[in-house]
Amino acid sequence: MAMACSLNLCCSSSLSTIFSSKTQTHPPFENSSSLLNFHASLTVASRQNPLGLTRCATGTRLMAQSSASASASSSEREREPMVPPFNVLITGSTKGIGYALAKEFLKAGDNVVICSRSAERVKSAVQSLREEYGEQHVWGTQCDVKEGQDVKDLVSFAQRNLKYIDIWINNAGSNAYSYKPLAEASDEDLIEVVTTNTLGLMICCREAIKMMLNQPRGGHIFNIDGAGSDGRPTPRFAAYGATKRSVVHLTKSLQSELQMQDAKNVVVHNLSPGMVTTDLLMSGATTKQAKFFINVLAEPAEVVAEYLVPNVRSFIANGSMRPTYIRFLTGLKAYSQIFSRLAFGARRNRYVLED
Repeated sequence: MAMACSLNLCCSSSLSTIFSSKTQTHPPFENSSSLLNFHASLTVASRQNPLGLTRCATGTRLMAQSSASASASSSEREREPMVPPFNVLITGSTKGIGYALAKEFLKAGDNVVICSRSAERVKSAVQSLREEYGEQHVWGTQCDVKEGQDVKDLVSFAQRNLKYIDIWINNAGSNAYSYKPLAEASDEDLIEVVTTNTLGLMICCREAIKMMLNQPRGGHIFNIDGAGSDGRPTPRFAAYGATKRSVVHLTKSLQSELQMQDAKNVVVHNLSPGMVTTDLLMSGATTKQAKFFINVLAEPAEVVAEYLVPNVRSFIANGSMRPTYIRFLTGLKAYSQIFSRLAFGARRNRYVLED
């Protein structure tokens, strides 16, 4: 069942621990050595040298990138400035984190298109949002992201109602509500997870890029990651983790493709909501480790959206056309919350009762 990708964890603590079928007698990171190992595994940002040095026949000197600068300046002149209110499209947005994101964009005064493969849920969500934010700011349509024609129809729907889309958020995803070893997974569940999370994402990116390349304002695409995106194991939902690992690779590949095409008005980014307390996540809270991490690290969709949306809007309003990775649950935040739990018992039994 396609739905918001609510099962997310992008800090260094892996969901392989959270949803492991084994039960340990002590919570993870029970000693200082484990905590130090956890801290050491946090992501380190890379830096690139902004200067290009070129050796000429007459010696070494800095070469002015005159032709490239002229091309960039020309591109900037042709691209209309992207200023709020923004036009936003969110897939898998009738509930969970997708719905919460839609509400936050609407609160900020933006216009939003929501979609789901359930026509009934779309109708209900649009009605609720229009009652709160007005009929002229939100639209909705049925769309199964793994069906190419559905996504093309989604683009046409958005263009008819808003003419263009500034921000496209690929949030639709599925775990088939299944937590079991891969050997026990059904064909139907595996097909559901892979076609929705991987094929569906590719189709959405393809159609969003094609649309935005022809828009005077260009556009920004945000692909939502999830458990497994950092390459760490995800036992009991291996297929889901594998598809989420591919999200990061796809984003990087698309960034390179757009650069090769000298497309300066479309950018693809990653967006990380961390762990969100939706039905999908809570359905896997069946082990001691799962309960521990959910209580310590998870947050309601509304809280996550209140953080992500202002950061997305601020980044775009600043006029940057460089790729970014916006994270709610950073490694430092996760480390701090785990330390507080182990040292002071903070967040115990916050959402689920622990043994």
